[in-house]
Amino acid sequence: MKIAQTVTFGGTGFDRAAEMRGDTSALRGDAETIVLWRGKPLMCGDSLVRLPLDHAVLADASIDLFLGLPDGQPVFATDISRWEPAGLDDSGFDSFLDATEQTHPALPDDHIFAELRAVMTRMTPLDAELAATARAVLGWHQTHRFCSKCGSESQSTQSGWQRTCPDCGGHHFPRTDPVVIMLITSGNKLLLGRSPGWPEGMYSLLAGFIEPGETLEAAVRREVYEESGIRVGEVRYLASQPWAFPSSLMFGCMGQALSEEITIDPNEIEDAIWISREELAIAFRGEHDFIKPARKGAIAQFLMANWLADRLD
Repeated sequence: MKIAQTVTFGGTGFDRAAEMRGDTSALRGDAETIVLWRGKPLMCGDSLVRLPLDHAVLADASIDLFLGLPDGQPVFATDISRWEPAGLDDSGFDSFLDATEQTHPALPDDHIFAELRAVMTRMTPLDAELAATARAVLGWHQTHRFCSKCGSESQSTQSGWQRTCPDCGGHHFPRTDPVVIMLITSGNKLLLGRSPGWPEGMYSLLAGFIEPGETLEAAVRREVYEESGIRVGEVRYLASQPWAFPSSLMFGCMGQALSEEITIDPNEIEDAIWISREELAIAFRGEHDFIKPARKGAIAQFLMANWLADRLD
């Protein structure tokens, strides 16, 4: 797929300067940092904010992560999740898309912490990739504080790209969970499904985690059959997307259905339907009777849009 790298969160190829992670002390004088609070990047308008490393807002910092040298400039990411805004109402944090925004007293009023999925399509490709990288790795630090070998609390090392146990010497690295997401077609029709708890009218491509010892192709066939009862023949890879919610790498694949009779597993999905290319175009315009437009920025929308435009080669 020639335009595969134009997917959100991928394709810039910025210099991560991995060889410098062992000692970044010489870089810190000229460096800047992006800032995240509970996974939300600090934004000003549509731009990712970069602050000097001695800024007052970083007094609540817990983890520093060296992202690399985008544009030749050393850039870090700093987590300040220990800071708690006055009068915080976190009831919306567990919603499908957190629409709340937070401001910090040490920053201008137009600097806000915003849910990445809400702003990802407005960001430049570089800003989006930096924010997604930071969200994934900083989130891993928050959920993997303790050594899986001996249970002791580990420490951030290698400029945030590793955790090391001071007791047993174990080394632990950020995890990435591989997921297949499938554009399953039968002639002019596309298979869509919806999970319980999704907003009314939201349908998307079927997806699922790849199991140990499984190829992409096998995972596509297994997941589609488990969720919809549809058998799949030929499978090919199209594009990938790092999806930092919390730590997935989405492998977009196309599969040819060998059957069309749907039998859903209610433990997996709530509904599955076949939709024609013409109906999908109507849904993308927001004019379908019950299917809402696909969420922009996600690889599902990217794949569906390019299927409609016949640009999957």
